[in-house]
Amino acid sequence: MNSCLKYFSASLLALLTQAAFAQVPDLGAASDFTLLSAPTGVEAGAVTCTDSTIIGNVGSTDPADSVAVTCIISEGSFIAPVSAGVVNDFYAAYDAVAAIACDETLTGTLDGRNLTPGVYCFDAAATLTGTLTLVGPSTGNWIFKVGTGAAGGALTATDFNVAMAGDACNVTWWSEAAATITRGEFKGTILTGAAFTATGTATTGSTFDGQALAGRTSVTAGVTVTDMTVTGCEAGSRGGKSQSKCNQGVGNGPEGCDPGNSNQDDFGSNPFTGSSRSNDELGGTPGDPGRKGGNN
Repeated sequence: MNSCLKYFSASLLALLTQAAFAQVPDLGAASDFTLLSAPTGVEAGAVTCTDSTIIGNVGSTDPADSVAVTCIISEGSFIAPVSAGVVNDFYAAYDAVAAIACDETLTGTLDGRNLTPGVYCFDAAATLTGTLTLVGPSTGNWIFKVGTGAAGGALTATDFNVAMAGDACNVTWWSEAAATITRGEFKGTILTGAAFTATGTATTGSTFDGQALAGRTSVTAGVTVTDMTVTGCEAGSRGGKSQSKCNQGVGNGPEGCDPGNSNQDDFGSNPFTGSSRSNDELGGTPGDPGRKGGNN
């Protein structure tokens, strides 16, 4: 092999490796949340969750926020307000993705496309339908950026399916503005500048496998989920701290962890229907192993 061919082969290998292992943003403490409403207006942007199941923590920056009781939170808790560290880590991740250079500019709905790992951008808004197939190594990462041009733009996915063999948390969707998912089987972590909305139907079993962190550049944006099953990434899989070593005291406390669904009432792990028998966040101090009215 002559020197020119060797140089070309090495350069091609470097480019392929860079694309296959595009850096996934480190979400830090924000990785512990399946849904997070964190607009720059502290007391704005509530979480509204109706007839849905959320697996993982749900958080809001609004200390007065509450979530509709028809939303079931499994293997997690609703936390409001979340800590400043959670918000700052989300903002840092959003800004980091904004700065990542694009490998390819996309247009169209992405229906029928087969995309290998890399960084893909839409200059303006993106309206997605049909089925996108992500192909490549299981360790590969895909980053999709919407609204990278001067005018910006929102992500809209209607009856849009993401098919892949690997981990959905290896896929990142960044939107300069809002993100709206309607039905379909969506996969990936969504970081938005404005609101996030996911709407399924009561009969079709729409799913969202990933996370949605919303409101980086908005003062009012919130999170709204209706008739949808949302399965979050495992704690710590996106750079955050695993919740497996949370203190075994009362409640989830400011660190955002719920040690083993410690509610003791008749409603299981639903944090919105706690009674006097619940030791979770009802006057207890995180780290204090004494029960606060539980098992009485």
